[in-house]
Amino acid sequence: MIQRTIALISLIFIMACGGDTPEVPKAEKSVFRYNQINSITSLDPAFAKSQNNIWAVDHLYNGLVQLDEQLQIKPAIAESWTVSDDGLVYTFKLRTDVTFHNNAAFADGKGRVVTAEDFVYSFNRIISDEVASPGSWIFKGNVAEVEPFKTIDKNTFELRLQKPFRPILGILTMQYCSVVPKEAIEKYGKNFRSNPVGTGPFQFKNWLENQSLFLTKNENYFEKDGAYQLPYLDAVRVNFIGDRKTAYLELMNKKLDFMSGLESSYVNELLTIDGELQKDQQKDLQFLKSPFLNTEYLGINMQFGDGKHPLRDKQVRQALNYGFDRNKMLETLRNNVGKAADAGFVPRGLPSFDNQKVKGYSYQPDKSRSLLKEAGFPNGEGLPEITLHTNKDYQDLCTFIARQWEDIGVKVNIEVIESATLRQMMTKGQTQMFRGSWIADYPDAESFFTVFYGKNPAPPNYTRFANPDFNRLYEAALKENDDQKRYDLYHQMDQILIDYAPVIFLFYDETALFADKNISGLSKNAINLLSLKKVKK
Repeated sequence: MIQRTIALISLIFIMACGGDTPEVPKAEKSVFRYNQINSITSLDPAFAKSQNNIWAVDHLYNGLVQLDEQLQIKPAIAESWTVSDDGLVYTFKLRTDVTFHNNAAFADGKGRVVTAEDFVYSFNRIISDEVASPGSWIFKGNVAEVEPFKTIDKNTFELRLQKPFRPILGILTMQYCSVVPKEAIEKYGKNFRSNPVGTGPFQFKNWLENQSLFLTKNENYFEKDGAYQLPYLDAVRVNFIGDRKTAYLELMNKKLDFMSGLESSYVNELLTIDGELQKDQQKDLQFLKSPFLNTEYLGINMQFGDGKHPLRDKQVRQALNYGFDRNKMLETLRNNVGKAADAGFVPRGLPSFDNQKVKGYSYQPDKSRSLLKEAGFPNGEGLPEITLHTNKDYQDLCTFIARQWEDIGVKVNIEVIESATLRQMMTKGQTQMFRGSWIADYPDAESFFTVFYGKNPAPPNYTRFANPDFNRLYEAALKENDDQKRYDLYHQMDQILIDYAPVIFLFYDETALFADKNISGLSKNAINLLSLKKVKK
């Protein structure tokens, strides 16, 4: 035990001195090492916008509620909650054994118990103009204008809405909604981003920006796995290697325990064409694949050009959806990681997904030709060339689709531009067709349907889709507390999207996680969250 402690202290000391990135000592068996392609910009949950920030924040903080692997909402700091009959008031009863990490921000350096007032402070901070959190949208327009967050007593917190909004519990699972102590914010100010104080399974030790992040076990963590107090790991080490190929080599050389994501430079070394781990890798690695709440698509600007533009014709848009082979695309370009989007815009992994009740598109080139003929463009004659904008990461996918569309007489010009420029063009309506993706902010199909709600601007409604029937169903779904009735409304909305085809449905994404064989307890979840509290090494 003494040797193990000395090894861990030595590692922390080396990192704190800013020397070369050290290898984890062989004597230390419970430091979990993983890589993030993009560096962390803040360890403040108010700025947990990107995946790299979200993963780190999840290690350090907790909120009222959390998600399990099946995306069911479970207690976290709130042990129970009730909802008023009118759906406007959510009352949370808090645990009494949750404490903040020990930190100099507290009078005696010892973390104190979390109270309802901490959530009032934390949530008001999210909507504060002074803080300017990118997560302010989760509450603005949804919570009551006057005293939206209220302390009933020390252990009872109340959230009040302007109007019923069923997805609010899912929103509260987002890392934006983590609890923070007022003392730490006041002590560190804007430097709280690099001096985080939370309640999570791990606590902050050291952050060398753009190089590495080091966290250690929170010995006072409140959650248990049976009789064992979590977490199992002693520490977490995050590297920031910007090149995926280099990170892959680090994994293969056992300098990393975990890696997420695929790239063409090494995908065939890891996976078979059927999306399974190569046999020669199975002795050292494990591969975890699961639905990821991300729908990939090609968006069509429904207001592009004058009213006579062919893409405004529903039959043309339907023809394009029938005109390429999604399964072949996934097999050829992604080693079958992902599933063909054959049931609308809502992806697999959500409880409301149902490809028996919602029927989407399949590869039917003859039907494409028939629809083009009915629209007045037999074999594509008279149809102007379509310009498709994409970034370089999806050039191969767009090229595959364009070549198959040529077989039905549709000509496509692919323009590759920077992601930031593409988003700007999508926002301003300057592109007739664009490659897009939509990742769920919270585990409810409403997060996907908001993309097409006619009263929403761009973003998120980049297609400028406006349909009265869709809008009516969307508004009804927000008020419906019965899950099955709400899912029925969702299915009707998805069928409208399939019929009017404001997008070309491509595929539902899947996570691609690779871990060393000596790692256990990794969870697979559709929001692609790396939870480490139950991980063992």
